[in-house]
Order: sequence, then structure tokens, then C-alpha cells
Amino acid sequence: MGVKHGREYHDILADLTEAVGGISNSYEFFEMTEEEWTELEDKERHEVLEALADDVFYGLGEAPVIHVGHGSVTYHSKFHIIEVSVDGKELRIVRLT
Repeated sequence: MGVKHGREYHDILADLTEAVGGISNSYEFFEMTEEEWTELEDKERHEVLEALADDVFYGLGEAPVIHVGHGSVTYHSKFHIIEVSVDGKELRIVRLT
């Protein structure tokens, strides 16, 4: 099974990248330390967040909830959305259609 979407993947990835960037310690998904994260240039941070968003998007096809740092990313197939939340509070909704 995969994440069904009607929007262009590039657009979904851009929105999801921005959304997971709102999770303050999202870099821990890749087992990076805070020190390693702060040493990265802005462009490198964006590339890490984009890779994270890509991994999470495809991972949601197997598991409807993926934990990222102190947050979670949830695929709601019935509503065609991905919800990014921190501490149980909605941070961002990414529309798939």
C-alpha cells in the first residue's frame, strides 16, 4: 500500500519538508546530535529535512503514524491528508489532493 495523492509529489514534498522542519528536534530521526545539526549550513539543513520528508512520506505507506523527534506524522487516508503534530497538538496539515 502507498500514500494515495492527487497533487504533484514535488508540491507535497515541499509542504511536508516545511512541516517536519517545525519539529524542533526532527534531526534525531537520522540519529544526529544537536551539535551536528547546528554545524550544518541552511542549505544542508534543508536537504536533511527534505530527505526526512521523503522517507516519512514513503514510510506512511506502511505505517500510518511515524514518530519524528518529539512530534509525529500521521497519514489520514480517509481525509487525504498528512498531519504533523508536536506534543499532541496539530502543527501542520499537508493536503494530498
